[in-house]
Amino acid sequence: MTRKTPDQLRSARWFAPDDFRSFGHRSRFMQMGYGPADWRGKPVIAIVNTWSDVNQCHAHFRQRVDDVKRGVLQAGGFPLELPAISLSEPIVKPTTMLYRNFLAMETEELLRSHPVDAAVLMGGCDKTTPGLLMGAFSAGLPCVFLPAGPMLRGNWKGRVLGSGSDSFKYWDERRAGRLSEEAWQEMEAGIARSHGTCMTMGTAATMMGIAEAIGLTLPGASSIPAPDANHPRMSAECGRRAVALAWEDLTPARLLTRAHFENGIAAAMAMGCSTNAIIHLVALSRRAGCPVNLDDFDAASRRVPVIANIRPSGERYLMEDFYYAGGLPALLQRIAPHLQLDARTVNGRTLGENIAGAEVHDDDVIRPLANPIYAEGALAVLRGNLAPDGVVIKPSACAPHLLQHRGPALVFDDYPALKRAVDDPHLDVTADHVLVLRNAGPQGGPGMPEWGMLPIPTRLVKAGVKDMLRLSDARMSGTSYGGCLLHCSPEAYVGGPLALVRTGDLIAVDVPARRIHLEVSDAELAQRRAAWTPPPPRYQRGYGWMFSRHILQADQGCDFDFLETSFGAPVPEPDIF
Repeated sequence: MTRKTPDQLRSARWFAPDDFRSFGHRSRFMQMGYGPADWRGKPVIAIVNTWSDVNQCHAHFRQRVDDVKRGVLQAGGFPLELPAISLSEPIVKPTTMLYRNFLAMETEELLRSHPVDAAVLMGGCDKTTPGLLMGAFSAGLPCVFLPAGPMLRGNWKGRVLGSGSDSFKYWDERRAGRLSEEAWQEMEAGIARSHGTCMTMGTAATMMGIAEAIGLTLPGASSIPAPDANHPRMSAECGRRAVALAWEDLTPARLLTRAHFENGIAAAMAMGCSTNAIIHLVALSRRAGCPVNLDDFDAASRRVPVIANIRPSGERYLMEDFYYAGGLPALLQRIAPHLQLDARTVNGRTLGENIAGAEVHDDDVIRPLANPIYAEGALAVLRGNLAPDGVVIKPSACAPHLLQHRGPALVFDDYPALKRAVDDPHLDVTADHVLVLRNAGPQGGPGMPEWGMLPIPTRLVKAGVKDMLRLSDARMSGTSYGGCLLHCSPEAYVGGPLALVRTGDLIAVDVPARRIHLEVSDAELAQRRAAWTPPPPRYQRGYGWMFSRHILQADQGCDFDFLETSFGAPVPEPDIF
């Protein structure tokens, strides 16, 4: 590999010339206490840090950034921390998905507009992983992703608690009157007891794992628990590797191929991934110019079984157990026949070389291929007259009897109406109904909130119903479970067929056949479409106004149309005059 010389560094455009403008750059850096020895002949490494006082998953990033800087300095680089929007998943409203592309834009412009040669991207909380990587792909600079890592397992009176999954489970117990307020408050203090991301196989763990599988983290980095002493050591190594990346000029464009994203899909299936993996990985691949689509996910789901016994697809274990069992390298070694092992990774080696020595230390946590949690992959894509561009379900976390089902629709146009109805003790509903929520997609939500795990009506919960089919154009948390049909495309808000469903219409779902069908005649649907009127705009100004006009549908990854690589010519380097 050709190594850059100091005069070829991108940052040299700011610091090296003997001219008036570079005098200003150097003098202002000296104003901050730096001197020529800090930058002269050295790669400048941006550390894009999504820490904030309101992001619980990244609480440790305030210290980890110092570990990254230590690594950069050890390798002879010049570290510069660049803060970015933190996107706390449980706190930001109406949904962090409204701002994933905001983070991507911010990351791209931070890297492009500053004297940066390579970057360490610090993320992990759900949308931060795809947002940072999307922006870095578009900026085109060498980068390594530093995963926040999962928190420690939760605990309540000796019972292990998992993020999200047990919250949903015990909230139903509370709604049914089987759990006291005192017990509920005790759980609040025990379910999230350290910094780090959700420790179930939710969106955060899924996307950190995918980042490793496509070759953008150091080997094993995605599985390390946030409080583990290996985490600051890994962080320092990210800093050292970023310096090497700058000299090697190993950019995303030189690294990534379609094979990398196919490896990401295979890993996602084996992990029992979040349904959000589809949206984010589609968006990432399109930014990289190596597009994958829903059909690629569905094909992989037919081949790659779920072997990570991690909740919610798994039966009992959490991400801390996954790490002790060997972590992602061990899982990738188990599914090696389904991977393209010659794909090069950010550490300069191939994926095959990175996982060659990986071992599984607990066969119940990371199952052999012959003894999977679920024989097919974690996700399935259904199509039909109700979802011509696809609807997604997580069969591995769904009651088996719902995988082939036919029932009447019970339709809600917005979440407040749904919430009022499910708490109505007299609601006319049975376990055979298909609950339908619409106008919750990319434009309708707005931002496609995680409303897709529609609450089971209280009267059914009290009767012992644990699962039923639920259909929406929303997303759901990766920690969720159940018979939830999600991402219905096109969404109802823009006139997709979901907008035409009426209460009482029969909906037939056949997951093995990958089919969803609204049993209403074409003539009747045409009449309903003629009578349909578009809803009013969600936003009249600001970022939301821009979002609504440029957001793509779920099957296309929900990126902004103007940010996709195919939209126009590459953005040139900034002028310096």
